[in-house]
Amino acid sequence: MSVGSYVEVATSGLFWQSLKTTLAVAVSASILSLLIGFVIALHLARQPPRRRILLTALILVPFWTSILVKCFAFTIFLGREGVLNTALSWIFETKIELPLLFNRVGLLVGMTNFLIPLATLPVLASLLAIDGTIYHAASVMGAKPGRIFWTVTVPLALPGIFVAFFSIFVMSLGFFVVPALLGGPQDQMLSSLIDFYNRQVLDWPQASAISVVLLAMVAFIAIPMALWRRHQG
Repeated sequence: MSVGSYVEVATSGLFWQSLKTTLAVAVSASILSLLIGFVIALHLARQPPRRRILLTALILVPFWTSILVKCFAFTIFLGREGVLNTALSWIFETKIELPLLFNRVGLLVGMTNFLIPLATLPVLASLLAIDGTIYHAASVMGAKPGRIFWTVTVPLALPGIFVAFFSIFVMSLGFFVVPALLGGPQDQMLSSLIDFYNRQVLDWPQASAISVVLLAMVAFIAIPMALWRRHQG
């Protein structure tokens, strides 16, 4: 692999399109997973310890399931003749075929299913670290639940929120199986482009150059985050 390979990558329209798609999908999946994970973490934080342990284990069960198996399960659930469309057709008594598969919707569903547990746990750790007397003091001072949430819960949970977002964002950059099985042709990410050059075109220098670029992107985010967490600790 020579400098020429990086020059070809830098001047490739296909690379820039895949990079744009990768960033857009990673940001969308990270935000969606974080929002759902925050709601779940908030619910878990309010549960008794024993129930919280049980519910946390249930949240981790999908994470322990093979991502390949889950993708094939989603094809059955989200297909035009799948479980969801069949149920909606029965409820509304009309034929419904929502396009939920082989597009951005199916891709985000598959990615968020995998990322939600990873988003939930750091946020939950931050929520459990909040001293309960702070909520009591805010309530005594006359603050309503909504105000307590925005002025106490969210600010004090920010470390966990930041860690969760950047962790799942870094992981989202390298997704391959989910885009390949649930995404459409317009949703192929850098990992798919690497596979294309490696197995279809047999241009290994180009594939290696894109791999290095992807690794550099991950390192650019992961290393500062690791240093920040070490400093916080």
